[in-house]
Amino acid sequence: MSDARPLEGSQRDAAAEFAKLERTWQSPEGFLGWFTHVNHTNIGRRFVVTSGVFFLLSGILALIMRLQLLTPLNDVLDPETYSQVMTVHGTAMMFLFAIPAMEGVGIYLVPLMVGARDMAFPRLNAFGYYVYLIGGVTFFVSLPLGLAPNAGWFNYVPLSGREFAEGYGVDIWTTMITFIEISALTAAVELIVTIFKLRVPGMSLNRMPIFVWTILVMSFMIMFAMPSVIVASAFLMMDRLIETQFFVPEMGGSVLLWQHLFWFFGHPEVYIILVPALGIVTSIVVTFSQRPVFGYTALVLAVVGVGMVSFGLWVHHMYTTGLPLMGRSFFQAASAMISIPAGVQIYCWIATMWGAKIRFATPMLWVLGFFAIFITGGLTGVMVASVPFDRQVHDTYFVVAHFHYVLVGGAVFPLMAGLYYWFPKASGRLMDERLGKWSCVLVFVGFNLAFFPMHQLGLEGMPRRVYTYLPGLGWDWMNQLATLGAFTLAGGFGLTFWNAIRSLRRGEIAGDNPWDAPTLEWATTSPPLNCNFARQAVVRNSEPLWTWKEENRRTVVDGLSTTRRETIVTTLLDARPQSVQILPSPTPWPFFSAVAASICFFGLIFSPWFYVIGVFATFVTFTFWFLPRKREEVV
Repeated sequence: MSDARPLEGSQRDAAAEFAKLERTWQSPEGFLGWFTHVNHTNIGRRFVVTSGVFFLLSGILALIMRLQLLTPLNDVLDPETYSQVMTVHGTAMMFLFAIPAMEGVGIYLVPLMVGARDMAFPRLNAFGYYVYLIGGVTFFVSLPLGLAPNAGWFNYVPLSGREFAEGYGVDIWTTMITFIEISALTAAVELIVTIFKLRVPGMSLNRMPIFVWTILVMSFMIMFAMPSVIVASAFLMMDRLIETQFFVPEMGGSVLLWQHLFWFFGHPEVYIILVPALGIVTSIVVTFSQRPVFGYTALVLAVVGVGMVSFGLWVHHMYTTGLPLMGRSFFQAASAMISIPAGVQIYCWIATMWGAKIRFATPMLWVLGFFAIFITGGLTGVMVASVPFDRQVHDTYFVVAHFHYVLVGGAVFPLMAGLYYWFPKASGRLMDERLGKWSCVLVFVGFNLAFFPMHQLGLEGMPRRVYTYLPGLGWDWMNQLATLGAFTLAGGFGLTFWNAIRSLRRGEIAGDNPWDAPTLEWATTSPPLNCNFARQAVVRNSEPLWTWKEENRRTVVDGLSTTRRETIVTTLLDARPQSVQILPSPTPWPFFSAVAASICFFGLIFSPWFYVIGVFATFVTFTFWFLPRKREEVV
C-alpha cells in the first residue's frame, strides 16, 4: 500500500501503465462486440435502460385502461382485451420493471461503492441480463399476437387453469415467470459475493454505505422468496401442460396452495423493491445535508428487520379465504409491526436533515415527494392490516390505491431521485434542473390526482379489475379525475425521459463529484474508468471522500497487474486483504447460453422436443463458457 498525493499525479507518472490497464478492461466495440460485454457498468446500465423501456410500455397500457374507465359503459376495450392489458401491465411493472431496475442500480453501483473493479462473476452477470431481456421481450410480444395471459398478474387458480383460461396466454406467463426469476437469482448471488468478498481494504461491515446494506438485504430476500414463485409457476405449468393436479381440489390438490406459494413471494416482493429504494433515499439525504447519517446502526438494523418481518406477512392478502381466526391474528400483528422499522428509518432521515443547510436540488425534491407519498401508503397499509377493515375493502379500488401509493411512492420516486443523482456518474453530464423540478411537480400532482380518489372509489364499493361500470353509482367524476391524473403523471415521466435523452448530449459537464458526495463511486471519473479505479483505495470510515478532502491524501493499493483483470479479495467481516481474483474477459457465450435456455423454457409450451433441443444446446454453450483458456494478457 502507498499514499497518493494526489491520485491524478500518480496517474500522470504512470501514463503508460494506466493506458495498458484501461486496454485490459476495455469492452469490445461494435454491434457484435455488444454481445460479449461483461463489465458491470455495461450490464447494470442495460438493466436500468431495459427496465425503463418496460416501464414506459406498461405505463401506456395503464393509460389505455384509464381511458376505458373514463366513462360508464365505455367500449375502448372489450372485456377479454382489458383483462389481457391489465395482466400484462401488472406483471410487467412487478417482474420486468421494479425488481430488475433495483437490481440494475445495484449491479452498476455496488462494485463502485465498495471499491471493486467488477462483480464477482462477470459472465454470470451478463447471462442474467440476457435471460431477463429475452423473457421480457417474449412476454410483451405475446400481447399484439393475442397470446397474452388474462388472469391477472397473480394468476389465481382455478381462473388460470385450462377450464377458464384456454390458449397459450397463461402458459407464457408461467414460463416467463420461471425463466425470468433465474435472472433475479443470478443477480442476487453476484451481489452477495461481491459485497462480502470484494470490498476494498478497511471497508468492514460497519463502514459499508447504507445503500450497499440495502442491496445485500434485497439479495438475500430474493434468494429466499423467488424459489416459492418458481415452484408455484412450475406447478401451474405442469397442471396445464401434462395434467398434474396440484391445484385441482377434486383430485386432492388445493387452490389455496397457489395463494400461499405466490404470496409467500408476493408480499416480500414489495419489500424487495422497497429496501433498495430506502438505500437510495439515505444516500441522497446524506449528500444534500452534507453530514453523516444519523443512527447508522439503527438504520442497518431497521433494514434487516424489514427484510425479516416481510416474510411473515403473506396471509395479509388472504384474510377472506376462510383461514382460522387465530392464524389471521398473528399475520395482522406482523403486518402492523413492519411499520416500526420503516418508521425508524424515517426518523433517522429527519434527524440527519435537522438543522442542516439542505440543498434542494432535483434529487432531493424527489426524496421529499417520496416522504409524502410513502407515508400515506404506509398509513393505509396499517388500515388494511386490520382483518375487519381488510374484509370490507378487499378486492376494491381502495387496495389499488394503497398498492400504488406504497410501490410508486416507495420505489418509483426514489428511482427518479437516483436517476437524477447518479446520472452524472454514468454519463459525465448533469440533467437539466429546471426540467427535473417541473417533472417532479407534475408526477407528484398527477399521481395524487390519479390514485387518491381510488380510496373513495373503494370505500364506495367499486371492485378492482372490472373493465366497466354502470352509470348512476357516483363513480363517474372520480374515475374522470383519476384519468386526468394518469395523463398528468405520464407527462411528468415523459419530461424526465426527455431530460435524460437531451442531457446525454447537451447536459452540463458534471465533473467527478458534482454533489460533493462522500462514497467511493464518486472517487473515480464520470463516467467511470473501464477498470473503475486505477488503484484501489484503503478506507477508514463510511465517508472516505470527505475524509480525504479534509486530509488532502488517500491510501491506495499497489501491485495489481495491468495486463490481467485483477481485483482484491478481502475477509468478510473486517475487509483485510486476503488474495487477488482474476476476472474473466469478454465472451459471447453467456448470450448463447441465454438463447439456448429460452428455447428450453418457451419451446416446452409448444412441444417437448424443444425442451430436449434446448437442454442439449444449453449444455453445449455452458461447456464452451467454462472451457479453460490460456491466460489472456494485454501486451
